[in-house]
Amino acid sequence: MSAASSPTQNELQSRFPRVYDVLSAAIAARSFPGCAFGVFANNAVQLQDALGRFTYEDASPAITINTAYDIASVTKVVATTAACMLLHQRGKLDLDSPLGDFLPAFVIGRDTAEGARHIRIRHLLAHSSGLPGYIELFRKAATPEELLRACLQLPIEGEPGTRAEYSDIGFILLGKAIEVITGEDLAAWVAREVFGPLGLASTAFAPAASMRDSIPPTEDDATFRHRRIQGEVQDENAFILNGVAGHAGVFSTVPDLLRFAEAILAPFSQPDSDGRSAFFQTRTVECFATRQGPKGSSRALGWDTPSENSSAGRHFSAHSVGHLGYSGCSLWIDLDARLAVALLTNRTWPDRQNQAIRELRPRFHDAVRETL
Repeated sequence: MSAASSPTQNELQSRFPRVYDVLSAAIAARSFPGCAFGVFANNAVQLQDALGRFTYEDASPAITINTAYDIASVTKVVATTAACMLLHQRGKLDLDSPLGDFLPAFVIGRDTAEGARHIRIRHLLAHSSGLPGYIELFRKAATPEELLRACLQLPIEGEPGTRAEYSDIGFILLGKAIEVITGEDLAAWVAREVFGPLGLASTAFAPAASMRDSIPPTEDDATFRHRRIQGEVQDENAFILNGVAGHAGVFSTVPDLLRFAEAILAPFSQPDSDGRSAFFQTRTVECFATRQGPKGSSRALGWDTPSENSSAGRHFSAHSVGHLGYSGCSLWIDLDARLAVALLTNRTWPDRQNQAIRELRPRFHDAVRETL
C-alpha cells in the first residue's frame, strides 16, 4: 500500500466498519487507550490504521500506523523463533540437540535423574521442557549474569516432552543458546540476519533513549521500578537482561509485523514453486508450524496454533500460527488463507489489572475475517 495510493481513514472505515466499531468500542470502554492494526491478504496490505492515544489523557499523542509498541512475547516469534528457523534452515541448528550442548552449566552439577540432560531445543520451542513457566527472578537478580545463573539452576518440574507449560524461562535460555551458536549478541544477530533483510526498519530490541517519547507507555510501575515505563521493556526479567532476551524486549510497528508475516507467507503464495528461494522456505515454515505435543497442547515450534476459544477467533484455519504479547499485542497468520492480522496495544496502561483484551481479540479477528 504505497503512500500515493493509501486510502483515507473514512475509506477504510467504510470497507471494514465492524473492525472500527470493535476497536473504537474497546477504546471507549478503556480496554486500552489506543491501538495500531493491520491486515495482509491477497499478497498486499489491505488495512493499516490506528485509533486512540498513548494514554487516556486528551493531550496525549495520537497513535499512528508507525507508532512502535513493546510487543512483549511476540518477541518469541519475531526474533527468537525466526532466528531458530533460519539457523535450522541453514543447517546450523539441530532441533534435537540437547540444551546442555550449548549451555553446559545447565547440566553440570545436577542429579542425573532430574531430566536436564534430556531437554532439547525442540522442547524449549514447544514449551514442553519441564522448566517452570514464570518466576520473578528480578526480585533477587540485579545483573544479567545473576539472572542467567538463576535460570540455569532452576529445577526441572516435569519430564521433558510430557507436559506443556508456557515458559519464559525456556525462551531466555533459548536466546542464550542462539548466542552460543552464532557467537554474537541476540539483538545484533537478528538485526542483521532477520530485521535488516526483511526491511523491518522500526523493529529492534532496546530502543534508544531518544525514541522513548515516541513509544506508548506500558505501565505506571508502582512495585519494582517505581516510575512510568515508556520506551523500555516492561517485562522485569528482560529489563534485568538489559532489554535483550529470548522471551521479550522487541519493539515494533504494524507495517513491520505485516512485512514479517509476508515473509512467513511468501513460500505459500506461489503454488507452483517449491519455496526454496523464499527467505523462510516452505519446509522450514511447515516444520515450525507443526504442533509438537504433548496431547492437548496447541504449541508448535515457537509458534502457537488456534485452539478452542482461540484469541484468533472462529475463522483462522488449523493451518495457522500466531503469538500474543502480554502488553496487548498479537500477530496471527493463516497459512491456508495467506492472510495475516496484527494488533498492537498497550492494554497494561496504567496497570496490569485490565483483562478486557481477552474478549476483544477474538471479536477483532472475527470482524476482520468476516469482512474479507
